[in-house]
Amino acid sequence: MASAKSDRSLVVLQLSGGNDALNTVVPYGNGLYYDWRPDVRIEQDKVLKLDDQLGFNPSMAPIKELWDEGNVAVINGVGYPSPNRSHFRSMDIWHTAEPDGIGDSGWLGRTIRELDPKAENPLIGVNFGRGLPRALSCKGVSVASVGDLETYGLLPDIKEQNARDLALKAFSQIYGSAMAHDTISEFIGQTGIDALRGADILRTAPRKYSSSVEYADTPIAQSMKSIAQVMTADLGTRIYYAQNGSFDTHAAELETHAKLWSDTSNALGDFMDDMKEHDMEDDVLILVFSEFGRRIRDNSAGTDHGSGGVSFAIGGSVNGGLYGEYPSLEERDHLEGDLHFNTDFRSIYSTIAERWLGADPVSVANGQYDQLDFIFETNGS
Repeated sequence: MASAKSDRSLVVLQLSGGNDALNTVVPYGNGLYYDWRPDVRIEQDKVLKLDDQLGFNPSMAPIKELWDEGNVAVINGVGYPSPNRSHFRSMDIWHTAEPDGIGDSGWLGRTIRELDPKAENPLIGVNFGRGLPRALSCKGVSVASVGDLETYGLLPDIKEQNARDLALKAFSQIYGSAMAHDTISEFIGQTGIDALRGADILRTAPRKYSSSVEYADTPIAQSMKSIAQVMTADLGTRIYYAQNGSFDTHAAELETHAKLWSDTSNALGDFMDDMKEHDMEDDVLILVFSEFGRRIRDNSAGTDHGSGGVSFAIGGSVNGGLYGEYPSLEERDHLEGDLHFNTDFRSIYSTIAERWLGADPVSVANGQYDQLDFIFETNGS
């Protein structure tokens, strides 16, 4: 079982573009699925069966293996009241946990502030990708964004150590002088110094890493490998973020969706194998989410923006199984042609905050929400 909450890590994987929940966790035992999906559907004999009603997309074999080990929680019908079908707005809602207004901070940013209130570790949160997702934003919180861990760092082209030390000293002095004026300059200066410290530490991770796992040469696999490198380097990082997509499958869905899930599930399978090799599988929790689901009826080539999605929690300390009621496919139960949600995504955030990371669930989730039981209770604190 997992160790103390202070030693645990959270990996958040964003499936950008709106993953089709119906073709991910397939209701193959319900004839209405095949009525609504005459063209864009997974045939019964292809489904990786979870029970006599639901099964995984056939491209999800590595995740099915983790499911068989009891390490995957499938959270059905995930969403929020009055769903928004805009990619940008819906993703912002997920990032800030604020459906009714424009949030000023991200749920993971607030989590980091809870975990490191004095901002002592510039690497407590790391994003693998360009830019900074809103989920990680919060006043007073510094998060590193890494494009390529192998080349990441300040002044990596300066090979001679003395020259590099002089350049880094000059960089530090520039930021240090900025701190002498006003609050804004102080913030900018501290952010720069944090970036300096973080970059110099992060660049050591690949050199410390050793594994027999061979990750595929895909963006998501390489992101998961980078996460493994930083995690095994024991740099104090608690929150990791990565993205894969686009899952915006308006056309050519069967081929595109299969490729996306093949890449994603293989990357997650390799990552969990890596964690097992390093005896860390019980101390990492992976949350997989997408901003919304897709329409119930296909458009003959793909599916359009919808609601009522699916999320996954994966890890050695996950109490595997099905959570949340699978949304009804009966026409009378549709929400303007979409699936109704029955599990508020903020319940997932609240569960992770309190039960996994030991953070305040009300602050992290922007309110009080019923929690789920997909994390084994332990004596760790």
